[in-house]
Amino acid sequence: MKSKTPAHCRVCPAPVLFTIKAILGRARKRKRKCILGGAFRPRRPTCGFTVFQPNPVSEQNMMSLPMYCDRLDIPLPDKPYQDVLSAADKSLKQKEKGPWNNLSKEEKIALYRIMFKETYAEMKRPSSEWKTVFGGIFFFVGLTGLVVFWQRIYVYPPSPRTFEEEWQAKQVKRMLDMQVNPVEGFSAKWDYEKGQWK
Repeated sequence: MKSKTPAHCRVCPAPVLFTIKAILGRARKRKRKCILGGAFRPRRPTCGFTVFQPNPVSEQNMMSLPMYCDRLDIPLPDKPYQDVLSAADKSLKQKEKGPWNNLSKEEKIALYRIMFKETYAEMKRPSSEWKTVFGGIFFFVGLTGLVVFWQRIYVYPPSPRTFEEEWQAKQVKRMLDMQVNPVEGFSAKWDYEKGQWK
């Protein structure tokens, strides 16, 4: 009996677990068995073949790595603020393993700053972001005003003559002469004997 050597991938020296030829051969045999056995539909091949590639199957995304972030709702971040420690920081970390009564206040603060960037008081401090927001709002309102002013001068046609005060006065005089709505309307508010508004 011959010993079959596994086929190798073209990309790397890893063996191919199932070849396409083997899968199709098994499928044909199953199809014949299903047809002979009286099945309505032949079974499909359920096994796949694996080709080893030089790249890993799944790459690590940035979100899967431990991250540092200062947030009020997450008091302990995934990793410390400073990853790379100097010689003084390393000696301080060794000293941290001993009793904390031997540490001075400055050393405790330095240890805290190695682990965290900000304290809760610093995180709760009000920011000056509102200045940026208001500045942006005023900038865009001013820009819009300039565009509207430019359109009024260069884009829109001049206002019609019926908007002029002289034309409006003549129009009111004509409506009074015609006695428009004399019962409760426009002319009812004009005193024709005195020549003035009631």
